[in-house]
Amino acid sequence: MTTAVAPSAPLTAEDRCDRCGAQAYLRVELASGGELLFCAHHAREHGDALKEVAVTVQDETHKLSDKPAPVAD
Repeated sequence: MTTAVAPSAPLTAEDRCDRCGAQAYLRVELASGGELLFCAHHAREHGDALKEVAVTVQDETHKLSDKPAPVAD
């Protein structure tokens, strides 16, 4: 598996986990040509199996730990 940001468009709030429907933070391109989207939880849960079938992985889970800008009063 290649863990890299593929030349795909960034994931947005419109992209949903194929497993549970939560916001997707991981896009997996399969050797068969398809793709799967996962929330961070399901990406961790299925990580070992994904490594076996992934051609590329677009991992944007870092967005979960980014601190939002403070709100001005």
